[in-house]
Amino acid sequence: QVRPVESGGGLVQTGGSLRLSCAASGRTYSNSVLGWFRQAPGKEREFVARCMWSGGITYYADSVKGRFTISRDNTKNTVYLQMNNLKPEDTAVYYCAAGYKMGSSYQYDSWGQGTQVTVSS
Repeated sequence: QVRPVESGGGLVQTGGSLRLSCAASGRTYSNSVLGWFRQAPGKEREFVARCMWSGGITYYADSVKGRFTISRDNTKNTVYLQMNNLKPEDTAVYYCAAGYKMGSSYQYDSWGQGTQVTVSS
């Protein structure tokens, strides 16, 4: 099972940038996926972006499309989330999750501890 560990959160002003990292230990397979989720205070956890470990196919939530970029470095077993033009509404705890694609759905079964991102106005 892949075990993800996030790093890279912090405090940034509106319009600034941050890069989150997710180091994934364990064996990956052709249908392995790593995703980023976030949870703001008082809100449900929401999907942000995902990247297939094999082939690198990516997908984004509409709220971050054009501002966030997910990428992977297979040599380092690490997935990154580059966040540009950050807005106060991006403030949340960001979680990296490992899982797999089954048919047309994605199942996440291993979660990191989360990293706080705070965007000041």
